[in-house]
Amino acid sequence: MRIGVLTSGGDCPGLNAVIRSVVHRGLDVHGDEILGIEDGFRGLIEGRARVVGHDDVTGLLTLGGTILGSARVHREKIDWAVAHAHQLAADLGIDALIAIGGEGTLAAARKFSDAGLPVVGVPKTIDNDIDATDATFGFDTAVHVATEAIDRLKTTAESHQRVLVVELMGRHTGWIALTAGIAGGAHGILIPEKPFDIETVARMIEERFARGKKFAIVAVAEGAVPVPGTMLFDHGGVDQFGHRTFGGIGTRLADELEDLLGKEARPVILGHTQRGGTPTARDRVLATRFGWHAVEAVHQGLFGHFTALRNTEIKLVPVEEAITRLKTVPPELWAECESVL
Repeated sequence: MRIGVLTSGGDCPGLNAVIRSVVHRGLDVHGDEILGIEDGFRGLIEGRARVVGHDDVTGLLTLGGTILGSARVHREKIDWAVAHAHQLAADLGIDALIAIGGEGTLAAARKFSDAGLPVVGVPKTIDNDIDATDATFGFDTAVHVATEAIDRLKTTAESHQRVLVVELMGRHTGWIALTAGIAGGAHGILIPEKPFDIETVARMIEERFARGKKFAIVAVAEGAVPVPGTMLFDHGGVDQFGHRTFGGIGTRLADELEDLLGKEARPVILGHTQRGGTPTARDRVLATRFGWHAVEAVHQGLFGHFTALRNTEIKLVPVEEAITRLKTVPPELWAECESVL
């Protein structure tokens, strides 16, 4: 078979490990030819692709990013591509497509599958917010980077007797902020699932200082929001691709805390450092397993499905389950975490 593979959406540690796994499994076991489609669905639309072999994936296991590139595509172009799916596949000469990406990519994969293009999905997101899988690769690396940053920032905060507000990725869910916050020993954690009261946050920090502590670290997800009526803040509108824009909560929160506390407060925005660099061992293993099972799904004809981790096993799950709802931090887990802050 000739299998096309593409990476779409934001970059993520482990993407290259999936590509490597697809190449090894496809070539070595099934005798497939693997066609790497460049820049995601844009490359599919424009017919830009290249054959990927063993030499191309040497050393990829530890390399972040994606050698195939990624690009966002306007929804109307995706709709056009879906309507011309068979012709696009014929132009590239592919028998099946493995699409690696997050919720948006999997939603597009479902459209292509419904249009008759043989598609298997592989989920990726550092946010870990796809409900149908226990974990996504990239999350563990992002948490590791965020935790190390909090560890390092503690010494600066203590030396200068400051409050540091660390803004972490997480537009709709707080998995990175919550996990890294706990692992790094943050003194406050703010996530989208639980709107915060700025005065409550300030009071927590005041009580900490009253106990003789001279610094504080607050981990906040970029999508965190204040309780209505407590602090004016607007995340903004939508970008040219129809995605809601986020950012600025860390800076605004630091300014408000400085005014309320009369103490120096500074924001630290980790941003895309959480996405880049070498994937952790856990993410390399999960990405490799996803690639292996994606190739097997193609040969079993399980199109319209995606790879999902269920306990310790990889299952093939209908793509629609990946886009039905987000996996959010449950109240019971948040209750556990409040007791250790």
